[in-house]
Amino acid sequence: MAIFAVALALVPALGAGIMMGFATSKAVDATARQPEASGKISSTLLLGLALTESTAIYSFVIALILSTKV
Repeated sequence: MAIFAVALALVPALGAGIMMGFATSKAVDATARQPEASGKISSTLLLGLALTESTAIYSFVIALILSTKV
């Protein structure tokens, strides 16, 4: 049962990885459409990726904590 909890705790990390790829592709598309706005797009992208990555790290830490209980 604890193995299932660890796997369930890693689901947000999977979602975060997929969404970071999606956000990066949209930022590249926006930069291709408006190269003059690349600085603003990059800063917004980096802020969003940092917040998304923190979600993935938290879920990984929770999974590690749960795996020590097995």
